[in-house]
Amino acid sequence: MVLTQTAYAKINLALHVRKRRDDGYHELETLFAFVDAGDTLSAKRADADRVITVGEFVGGIDDPFDNLVAKALSLLPRTGGLDIRLEKLLPVAAGLGGGSADAGAIFRLVEALHGLPDDWQARAAKLGADVPCCVRSETVIGQGTGTELEPIENDLKGTPVLLVNPRVPLSTGPVFKAWDGRDRGALPQGSAKEIALAGRNDLEVPAVELCPAIVQVLDTLKADNPWLARMSGSGATCFALYDTLEARDAAQARLNTDHPDWWQLAGKLR
Repeated sequence: MVLTQTAYAKINLALHVRKRRDDGYHELETLFAFVDAGDTLSAKRADADRVITVGEFVGGIDDPFDNLVAKALSLLPRTGGLDIRLEKLLPVAAGLGGGSADAGAIFRLVEALHGLPDDWQARAAKLGADVPCCVRSETVIGQGTGTELEPIENDLKGTPVLLVNPRVPLSTGPVFKAWDGRDRGALPQGSAKEIALAGRNDLEVPAVELCPAIVQVLDTLKADNPWLARMSGSGATCFALYDTLEARDAAQARLNTDHPDWWQLAGKLR
């Protein structure tokens, strides 16, 4: 029996950086959301764990046996091994939580076959701040380093979304290091849509300093009049949200013509 899971692309509809913590991390308030597409993982029972990685962006993973998929497997108690095939369709170092989404999919695959331990959230947090939210891949508020999750009224389910990346990798560490340290205020209150509209991404300015192409991506997306266009996470991927599938598809068609070298993914919010 082969089980399959999608590692749903994670986007930050808003990301407020409040302060730098004593432990070196940053205090965050963010609105996580997920697109109904991403990497694909399949699993079948085996005598020992094995991870095979294929796909367009496999070259972005330095060591497929030391990535978050392998690390997630090592953290979860099971009987026997799993043979995992990861098709890497999301760009790496792109602000989409690709590795975290892959790890989250592993948790769901193990849950289907063996169940999860009661402390699965703590185990997920050991892999990265956004791994716990990627396990369920639901629209939630993230606080602290991103591991403290709160439910929210999700009035964005099914919203057409277009993701665009200029194919420039941008690591999270340098972007946070370039942040000016200014607290610009808390995440607004309300439903997911209200927070997204009133929120911001505090990492956009430092990310643009490191990757000026982000400005061109955002300007291009805004030209088609989505109701929101913003950078996700630490970049360089940007997203646009539309009222209709027709508007999204028209924007994607224009992008295919004007910027065929850019990576893009069309979907809907979960």
